[in-house]
Amino acid sequence: MRIELRTPVPERLAAEIERRLFFVSPDITGYEVTAADGEIAGLTVYSPVPLDRAALTEKVNHVVDSEVRPQLATRPKAIWASPHHRQTRPDLFDRLVREGAVSETGEGQVAIGEPLLSLFAYFDRAIRDILAQDFQARAYRYPTLVKAEALATAGYFASFPQHLMFVTRLHNDIDVYRDFLEQYGGRGLDSAVLGSCANVDYCLPPTMCYHTFQQHSGRTLDGDRLHVVTSRGKSFRFEAGYATTLERLWDFTIREIVFMGARQQVIEARDRFMRKIFGFMEELGLSGCCEVGNDPFFGGTDASEQIWSQRLLELKYELRLDVAPDRSIAVGSFNFHDDLFGRRFGIDHGTDGPVRSGCVGFGLERLVYAFLCQFGTDTAEWPATVREGVRSVDGG
Repeated sequence: MRIELRTPVPERLAAEIERRLFFVSPDITGYEVTAADGEIAGLTVYSPVPLDRAALTEKVNHVVDSEVRPQLATRPKAIWASPHHRQTRPDLFDRLVREGAVSETGEGQVAIGEPLLSLFAYFDRAIRDILAQDFQARAYRYPTLVKAEALATAGYFASFPQHLMFVTRLHNDIDVYRDFLEQYGGRGLDSAVLGSCANVDYCLPPTMCYHTFQQHSGRTLDGDRLHVVTSRGKSFRFEAGYATTLERLWDFTIREIVFMGARQQVIEARDRFMRKIFGFMEELGLSGCCEVGNDPFFGGTDASEQIWSQRLLELKYELRLDVAPDRSIAVGSFNFHDDLFGRRFGIDHGTDGPVRSGCVGFGLERLVYAFLCQFGTDTAEWPATVREGVRSVDGG
């Protein structure tokens, strides 16, 4: 079905349209966004079921007009570019499947084996070792579930509703259990079961830092020093039809570092650690760049303003590594929140009011995948540093 836009948008905003279309309607299973004379006047969507053209046209134009059109069509500002340019292997995932190194277990879910497990452990340890060069970080292992209240306090509900994944359970009532066994004891579930469910007090965490801010909620931190917390854990974001290979998963692993302190302390810590990571990427010979980025704000009335503010103030940098001749993926981000979470969670920094914070996060599956896209699965082709490193870690 062809959808016409009310007013054309600049071609450079094509990616901003594309990253939203699968969230416009669950019936959209594919799309083509094409430009002519530097503008996008419309797009084509695909679906296995008939679509209401008028309703879908209204939905698409609402999203484009409120979240895409107000954005300035500028190229992302790069703050680092690797001096290395490596040939990539765009067929890598299929090869990993054939070799039994990975297995797709569900939508946005991939099981990984060797050599990915050892690389996974190697990169995680390398990141922690780089952090330890300049900072004394306190490490935590957080529970998988995060309180929905923590995400609401952080503003996640208002900013990223498309990624939320809820956790619930059956009412703890014998009659509910009996009805459940009668209805579903011998067959699969359907949405009617939600009528027998109780709380929505917990969610699957979209990232680790919300655990950290909840943990420090209502506290006053020592104002004489920078506080650094690191954790690794499973993170979950609903990615609709965007889930693909190891590039974008519903279920993935993040190594996260949170800096809390005075404004200049946090900014300098983020930048110092970021530069060390760039050096590590160059040492390994990986090709990629780091550029100003933005979070996928969606659905709110101020989504475009949030995106532009984030880019203008350079609050977020994305580390991107090449996975194909003309494509890269974000494997890490370096963020500055200012006093946003200090205010929201009531975390003070000595007598200076709300603490300032920043966080750095690495998607470990993505990092491993990008490395293999550039170096392949033959360990003889890997950098000596990596070969030696994987021999000294336990991939399990």
